[in-house]
Amino acid sequence: MSPDTDELFERWRQVVDRGQAPLRIDRYLAEHIPQTSRSRIQHAADAGHVWVADRPVSSNYKVKPGDVIVVMLDHEPFDGHIEPEDIPLDIVYEDSSLMVVNKPAGLVVHPGHGNWTGTLLNALAYYFRHDADFDINNPDIGLVHRIDKDTSGLLLIAKTPQAKAALALQFFEHTTSRTYNALVWGRFDEADGTIEGALARDNRDRTIYRVWDIEDNPLAKPAITHYHVLENLRFVTLVECKLETGRTHQIRVHMRHIGHPLFGDEKYGGCEILRGERTQKYKQFVENCLKICPRQALHAKTLGFVHPVSGEHMFFDSPWAPDFSALIDKWRTIAQ
Repeated sequence: MSPDTDELFERWRQVVDRGQAPLRIDRYLAEHIPQTSRSRIQHAADAGHVWVADRPVSSNYKVKPGDVIVVMLDHEPFDGHIEPEDIPLDIVYEDSSLMVVNKPAGLVVHPGHGNWTGTLLNALAYYFRHDADFDINNPDIGLVHRIDKDTSGLLLIAKTPQAKAALALQFFEHTTSRTYNALVWGRFDEADGTIEGALARDNRDRTIYRVWDIEDNPLAKPAITHYHVLENLRFVTLVECKLETGRTHQIRVHMRHIGHPLFGDEKYGGCEILRGERTQKYKQFVENCLKICPRQALHAKTLGFVHPVSGEHMFFDSPWAPDFSALIDKWRTIAQ
């Protein structure tokens, strides 16, 4: 199998030297690719973007002399400078080490394919344009984690390399506390539950993820989501999701896997009428709901972590985005 150049773009290529001793590929690439880190390489490998001999390999693959290593991207490489753009920021908290912002739905976090400008990083570049110590192009500061473009809610930004390293370690060790609110199709038999399923890209559509048996796909990473029913709204349910791991699209994929796609989630089947009546009136009601909240109904509600300098336990809770709140109110009208 070879890279599909209609979907993947070559970012970096190297032939391993003859005298190279066996070494994990994540370590090898971190030492050879400028301005990258081992964790970034591991994420790339998890996504199937690190190739040897025309096949994706996992981050623990050991390179050997003569290996042809290719790092691929699923979008055109972004080599540009992140320019300041005057985009409003909803700042929940800020001190000399970090910042917490409430991201609106529709705002891309990082420049990428189709969204080279107008991102959260462009907004941060503008906000810190007079701060000589904050360069958004420096990978040692900035975003500690990400949420999807069409997910609203809390994001954590580090303002110093020391803060980013300490906070990133908390995310890596799963010691942070994060909850999301989601509106999903259908009702649950139990008020609480846990979804376990390893995640990796779907081999038929690389823009989405799916649950895999690790024996079938060694690139799949374990993922655990705990959920709690907050409110039954007849044909949909408002749930709270707590992440034990933080994989890409985790809540969206896990909920679809158990038969409860997020309402409005076009990628994972949530824009179809999956529960309810067959009347024209109900169809129109759902269409109106999709217009009110034209995205996956997912909000990053709370965020907890230990402050990297003071050691204080920090906790933040954000109000629902206006479209999410209006959507819940709309469903409540037929759930009486």
